[in-house]
Amino acid sequence: MTPHDNGDPRVGAENADEAAVVEQSTVPGLTQQTAVAARSPLQLVWSRLRRDTTAMVSAAVILIVIIAALAAPLIAAWIGHGPNEQFRDVGLTEFGTPVAPNAQFLLGTDNLGRDVLVRLVYGAQVSLVVAFAATLGALGIGTLVGLVAGFLRGWVDTVLTWLMDTTLSLPQLLFAISLVALVGPSLGTTVFVIVMFSWAPIARVVRGQVLSLREREFVEAARSLGASNWRIMRVDVLPNLLVPILVYGTLLIPQAIVFEATLSFLGLGVLPPTATWGNMLSVASQGSLYTIAPWLVIFPSAALLAVTLAFNLLGDSIRDALDPRQTLFAGRRRLARKRAAKRVARQEARS
Repeated sequence: MTPHDNGDPRVGAENADEAAVVEQSTVPGLTQQTAVAARSPLQLVWSRLRRDTTAMVSAAVILIVIIAALAAPLIAAWIGHGPNEQFRDVGLTEFGTPVAPNAQFLLGTDNLGRDVLVRLVYGAQVSLVVAFAATLGALGIGTLVGLVAGFLRGWVDTVLTWLMDTTLSLPQLLFAISLVALVGPSLGTTVFVIVMFSWAPIARVVRGQVLSLREREFVEAARSLGASNWRIMRVDVLPNLLVPILVYGTLLIPQAIVFEATLSFLGLGVLPPTATWGNMLSVASQGSLYTIAPWLVIFPSAALLAVTLAFNLLGDSIRDALDPRQTLFAGRRRLARKRAAKRVARQEARS
C-alpha cells in the first residue's frame, strides 16, 4: 500500500484491481511492480473509466447527440425537410392541428407543420454551442480570478472575494430579463448571461485550492529561486488545478444547457424561428397545444433530460476516476464483492 492510500481499503481494492489488469497485459519478463510503474496517470484514469458502465453509457449518449448536431444538415437533406420549412398541406390535419409521428414525419410536426425531428437536431446545435462557449468562458474567468485571489491574498483577495459574493447574490432570471430589455435577445446575450452567473462558483473552488497549494514546498522552492508570482501561478500552481477545473467544467455544461432552454422558453434567449429545445417547449405550451400533441413536449424534454443526465453522470465518473479516494461507494462495493466471492469459494471447498 502506497503512502497515499492512508489505510483506506477502498483505495487498496482499486489499486489491486489495476495491478491485476496490468499484470495480465504485460509481456513475460516484466514484474508486476515494473508494469504498474510503466502506466501513465492518463492510462490509469482511462482504465477506471472503461470499467465504469455508467461513464461509458453517458459518453455514448453525449457522442450520439454531438454527431446528430454536427450532421443536422445531412439529416435535413436526407429527410427532405428544412428546420423552418412549413408543410401546411401534409404537416397539419384538416383541423389545423399538428400531425402525429408517421412515416413522413418520424417525430410528428408542430403548430406550423414543421418537422419536429429536424428541428430537434438543429436545436441540439444551439444548445451545445451555447453550453460549450459559456463553459469555456466561465472556466477561463473563474480560474483567473480564483488563481489571482488565492495566490496574492491581501487587498486583491478581499476585492475579488467581494466581487464573487456580489455576483452569487444577484438573481439570475431578473438580471437576464433586465439585460435582454437593454440589448435584446440573441445567442451572444444568452452566452454572456450564463457566463456572468457561472464564473463565481468556479472562482471560489479555485481560490480554495490555491490557498492550499501556495503553502506547498514546490512553491516555496520556486520563490527561493527568484521566480515571479506570475510564473509560479502559471507554471507551478495552474497545472495542479486541472483536475477540479475539468470536473467542474463537465458539471457546468448541463447547467448551461438547461439555463439556455429556460431563457428560450421565456422568450429571452434565441428567438424564433431558430430551432432550440426551449423554443420548441414554448411552442408546445401555447394554447395548451401539448394536450392534443404531446410529442411536442415529450421529445424536446427527453433530449434535455438525456443530455443533462449524461453530462452529470460523466462528470461524477471523471471525478471518481481522477481521484478514487473521493469515491464513496465504488471501492466499498468492490471490496464487498471480493469478500463475498471468497466466502463462496470457501463454502464450495468445504463441500
